[in-house]
Amino acid sequence: MSLELALCLIALFGLAGIGTPIGYAIMLASLVYLGMSGKDLALTGEKILQGLYGSFILLAVPLFIVAANIMNAGSISDRLLNFCIAVVGRFRGGLGHVNVMASLIFSGMSGSAVADAAGLGKIIIGMMTKEGRYSRGYAAAITAATATIGPIIPPSIPMVLYALVSNSSIGALFLAGIVPGLVMGGVLMGMNYLISTRRGFAREEPVPLRDLPRVTGKAFPALLMPVILLYGIYGGVTTPTEAAAVAAFYALILAAFFYRALSIKTLYEIFVDSARSSAAVGIVIGGALILNFIVISENIPAMLSAALTGLEIHPLMFLLLVNVLVLLLGCVLDATTIILVIVPLFIPTCQALGIDLVHFGVLVVVNSMIGLITPPYGILLFVINAVTGIPLKEIIAEIWAFLAVLVAALVFLILSPDVVLWLPRVFGYQG
Repeated sequence: MSLELALCLIALFGLAGIGTPIGYAIMLASLVYLGMSGKDLALTGEKILQGLYGSFILLAVPLFIVAANIMNAGSISDRLLNFCIAVVGRFRGGLGHVNVMASLIFSGMSGSAVADAAGLGKIIIGMMTKEGRYSRGYAAAITAATATIGPIIPPSIPMVLYALVSNSSIGALFLAGIVPGLVMGGVLMGMNYLISTRRGFAREEPVPLRDLPRVTGKAFPALLMPVILLYGIYGGVTTPTEAAAVAAFYALILAAFFYRALSIKTLYEIFVDSARSSAAVGIVIGGALILNFIVISENIPAMLSAALTGLEIHPLMFLLLVNVLVLLLGCVLDATTIILVIVPLFIPTCQALGIDLVHFGVLVVVNSMIGLITPPYGILLFVINAVTGIPLKEIIAEIWAFLAVLVAALVFLILSPDVVLWLPRVFGYQG
């Protein structure tokens, strides 16, 4: 390691350690490297602008954020919840199952775990804790756990970012996320059923079957969004970025005209909030672009690939080690930072070992999402705490069972690449 890189890393971890936002910390640390190595400091701006303006795919990120915020602001969430209650509310631990199913459906619209937790989460936690049907900690914990599904089932902002750093097909990544998302939903429902049976949580009043078509009809337009999105990409009608624009426009038409649940004032607030969220992601992306330039300048990915392939490490062992690392990093770093800064180091090794990059990408995203609920710094734990006021200690006390089954699902996905890649291969992916 060169002295310049060592000083860069010291500056990066030092700034992050004192609470500097990670995007700013990366940029300032990069300036330290460029200054110490005698390079032009203007390279920072040049590399950031080249990366941002040279990647049409990044435009999908703010568009998906807008679509998610519109879905949260309208009455769409309420209609989806009523549909989920009608379908699975009748079983033991019904509202827990509704929580999981609602996240599975909403993930096909937002692509954001935080949007899922802050939007649907607040509503359904109120339903679960009403009249003491579920404890506050349990309701908050299962809501945080189910929100991790958001970026797995398409659309997915983290998968868009992974496609940026790996040159993988976004369409293949989106399709590859569907089965893992369903697996995660299945294990969470299973754990909810076991806990609900043991603690005697009540069933909900069954919705008469004759009312199911009416409830489904009200939610049907919203349920069409993921179908439109995937058909646009795989039907050759749109690029992934254009599909994101279609998703945002469809959400706007649905909320404003079909459901009549969106005012001009609310729309303005949505655009402002979406701009802020997009800018926050953009700062991290910009910092990662210049840091990736530094990493490549130091030839770190090639050296890492040569060292690992020289050891003749088995691909499965490599996947397990990387996933353990990502799981640990997920306890302290957000998914965007992991995908943009850490993951590119391992891409050349994956290619050298013959690991499919779409499979690897899905594993990284699933792993990063699990990190969002890993104590003590899981972001989703803080989001739920902020929107509901439920103490963190109550949430953390209940999160461990759900964390365990999600890790078990991750191990299954690591060992079963054919399960992850089955759906993309059906649609012609050659990996």
